[in-house]
Amino acid sequence: MPIVRERLRAFKARESAAYQNSRPLSAARASRENGFFGGVPQHWMLDWPMPFPLVIEHASGTSLTDLDGHVLIDLCLGDTGAMFGHNPEPVAKAVHAQAMRGLTSMLPSADVEEVGALLQARFGMPFWQITLTASDANRFALRAARAITNRPKILVFDGCYHGAVDETAVNLVDGLTVAKPSLWGQAYDLAAVTVCVSFNDVEALTHALVQGDVACVIMEPALTNCGIVAPAPGFLTEVRRVTQATGTLLLIDETHTLSTGPGGWTRTFGLEPDIWVAGKAVAGGIPTGVWGFTEEVKRGIERVRGELPTGHSGVGTTLSGSALQMAALRACLQDVMTETNYAAMIAGAIALEDGIAAMIASTGLPWSVIRLGARLETVFAPKLPTNAEQMRASFDHELEAALHLGLLNRGFLVTPFHNMLLAGPSLSREAPAAYVAALNSILNEIL
Repeated sequence: MPIVRERLRAFKARESAAYQNSRPLSAARASRENGFFGGVPQHWMLDWPMPFPLVIEHASGTSLTDLDGHVLIDLCLGDTGAMFGHNPEPVAKAVHAQAMRGLTSMLPSADVEEVGALLQARFGMPFWQITLTASDANRFALRAARAITNRPKILVFDGCYHGAVDETAVNLVDGLTVAKPSLWGQAYDLAAVTVCVSFNDVEALTHALVQGDVACVIMEPALTNCGIVAPAPGFLTEVRRVTQATGTLLLIDETHTLSTGPGGWTRTFGLEPDIWVAGKAVAGGIPTGVWGFTEEVKRGIERVRGELPTGHSGVGTTLSGSALQMAALRACLQDVMTETNYAAMIAGAIALEDGIAAMIASTGLPWSVIRLGARLETVFAPKLPTNAEQMRASFDHELEAALHLGLLNRGFLVTPFHNMLLAGPSLSREAPAAYVAALNSILNEIL
């Protein structure tokens, strides 16, 4: 059953009017100068498909309350930043207690030993470093990889997401590595330092790595930011085999795939990276990234540090590893990222997946659904894509924007990019069915 474009556009116009009429306080905020560019603290907050930004008054668990008093079921959860729910009580208590004892000192706090042990036990790597974000963790880890191997390049997969690391913000276009259009102001040709190949393409990966100039392959176990693309059977095993055969370090970035299960995809499926990165959710919403590494990488870093002159030992940020971060990280690892919470999250995601799949079958729409633990996505294609090029071909931005706005007006906030949903641990048993009912009501107006 096809989408009727005229009905879709009329629906979008009605929903835009309904949104504006029901949110006078947010509208008033949006209409006046407040000292911020576009009225928001980050310009990408203007990318949501709504007439003006929604102003949030309160967030707790899997619900948000906006300035006009509307309560929303949150299936975005800060695009993973609040994966385990907003304001988890153990983290809130730990942050409050630490605030009374000091926030940052550029020296280790008393929580360091316990946090180190928790990171080792949860994610498997023997050595760790703390950053402010996963972007920083990836950036510093790639510097280490280049220094250790004395190789100039990195390799990424088309459609990847590794935060604000310039050299990973590339697309594969007609076989060439080119900067993403969103990377405005880029000062040099990223193809000089980055090789981009298609996900699930072992042949292209092998051809790139046998050249001997790639220090590190940085990858997500499954693509997540261009739409979810799962690894083909055996692909991740081949990535490890080829990287080891060519002396290339392997960095697994699980910032988004932490949703897979306790320990992320790496522990769930037994991956063996040289470097492992995560951010966003690991400290329950307090800005924190972590990168862990093997004994061999540790020896390489020690060698590089030993060759430096006395003084500064590398590029870093003074707020990284603060007492506040360590307290939040300890509480989140110990009391929030639990087997019980993961079980609840995954159960909620399965209920959403089943409901969406049934809706697709009943409407006859040429769509599909994919799930990674607590994270899932509706794809506007009858067959799940196997790489970013196929996923991009499925995009329907007009339809996506209309669905998102319609769902918001019906009480559900979803991630602004594509159709990703994230089920938090406190998502009610009724929420998945209510979400599917809301989606069905929208489809009834546009089909």
